[in-house]
Amino acid sequence: MPSPQSHHFVLNGSDDLTYRLAQQLSDRYRTDVVVLMTTSQQAPGRDFSDLPRVRLIVTDVVDERALQEAGLATASGLALTVQDDVGNLSLALLARELAPTTRLVVRMYHTALGHGIEALLGNARVLSDAEIAAPELVATALGEVAATPVQVGMRTLVVAPREAVAPQDVVCGLADLDPAGGPDVLPADDRTADLVLAEQRGPASRWETTLGLGKVAPKRPSRLSQLATFLGALVSRKTRIAVTLVLGLIVVAGYALGRSLGEPGWDGFYAAATAVLGGPEPTPAYHRSQQALQLLLGLAGLAFIPLVTALVVEGTVRARLAVAQLRLSQPRAGHVVVVGLGGVGTRVLRLLHDRSISMLAIAQNEDDRGVALARELNIPLIIGDPARETTMRQAGVDRCKALMAVDRSDVANLQTALYGRKLQPNLRVVLRLFNPDLAERVRTTFDLPLSRSVSNLAVPAFAEALMDREVIGTISVDRRVLLIADVYVAPGSPLAAETTVAVNQPGRVRVIAVTEFGEPRPLWKPSPLRRVRERDKLTVVASRDGLTELTARAARA
Repeated sequence: MPSPQSHHFVLNGSDDLTYRLAQQLSDRYRTDVVVLMTTSQQAPGRDFSDLPRVRLIVTDVVDERALQEAGLATASGLALTVQDDVGNLSLALLARELAPTTRLVVRMYHTALGHGIEALLGNARVLSDAEIAAPELVATALGEVAATPVQVGMRTLVVAPREAVAPQDVVCGLADLDPAGGPDVLPADDRTADLVLAEQRGPASRWETTLGLGKVAPKRPSRLSQLATFLGALVSRKTRIAVTLVLGLIVVAGYALGRSLGEPGWDGFYAAATAVLGGPEPTPAYHRSQQALQLLLGLAGLAFIPLVTALVVEGTVRARLAVAQLRLSQPRAGHVVVVGLGGVGTRVLRLLHDRSISMLAIAQNEDDRGVALARELNIPLIIGDPARETTMRQAGVDRCKALMAVDRSDVANLQTALYGRKLQPNLRVVLRLFNPDLAERVRTTFDLPLSRSVSNLAVPAFAEALMDREVIGTISVDRRVLLIADVYVAPGSPLAAETTVAVNQPGRVRVIAVTEFGEPRPLWKPSPLRRVRERDKLTVVASRDGLTELTARAARA
């Protein structure tokens, strides 16, 4: 338990990102954490009781008194991670009044606004978890390994398969993707890595590789499936069932009546049709079974006429709605289906649209964040439940290139993925899953290897920003995250005088550049025998543990 006078971190939030951030600060960095939330945030939020160095404060409202109770005055940093841009900004201004020098990290969806206020707040960083995670989700869905390009010095670095780049452009090896136990990141021998960090020359390009499932050519929709899609958009399932039952009853009873009268063919059909459309008339010549069939046909006729009227009215209304939602367009094939239009799904839509990739979006509610964007960009949109097969068929999941289940619920995303695989067994599915144990079970049991956690992808950037470390970019390799960061060698650091090869640690740290004190440009691919000097800036690719250890070694002794 952190005391009010201890140096600790204060977090305001209750969701997955807040939990992972508290977990990383307490477990990985061995620091005390105070999590501050309101009673309304606690109910749907996560349980922090399993984190031993975390103290939870629940209050009616997060105000000046609550921040003082959390020990903001002596805190090393404050992270505002609630999904509320306006609320986070207001609380950041209050915190700056109470603690003018405390490090602030603010979660904001609208980063353009956030970056504008970083300088005004001072000693602050604004980040968006959706912006950090969306490029990796899109790259995974398209079978690509290219992460968002990162500017280091005067160079632009990208992630690519080794065979896709010239040998002289390779900066360092990132991972060997072949091992059965998962990728071997930052291998001791760069030559064994088939995934590399390389300098990008010329216009931006993308490289594709298979990370689990092979590419499958989409099936061309048959005329029957096109007709089914068209009728499914015009007539509801309940109406189709009702009409089918009544017509079936008429056919069976009419056939039986015609056989009993000895009038098969047209005469039998005519007798049945007149009973349905004109109403039954007393026929004394009929025996009782024939009269019963005649009455049954009359009752079916009473239901048949209103059903025909309902079909016409419903078809007209649903046709108007379907045209508005672009559901009566030619069935799509080879597109990407995005399910879930929250913050992450909205970012995914924008990235796919910027690359002119054919897509279709599914939202459960009209008020979802990405609905307005989809309509503004003329992206085909379906408002419906993705857990229903009719919705998935309307979206053309049986013919799509990839399915992205990026809703906030693990269960909903898994259900969507299983429905997609039912319609297309070899479908490439990208799952957003928070729970790593569930992700591993899904990977082995359901053969769904492409799962990603938004909070897992984003939390390293939040943690390093909170600790005021210079993280330039993040690289996702499967469910592992590597960081590109600058590490400053302080005077008197035990790291000084060590060789570059001694700084490198397989699987943990790789030095890719050294900037000497007073020099404007970095030295790329430094010699293994070059010695580190005080005030050098090391640009490294490292795991989270490796970066933590290296930063501690680079600090003043």
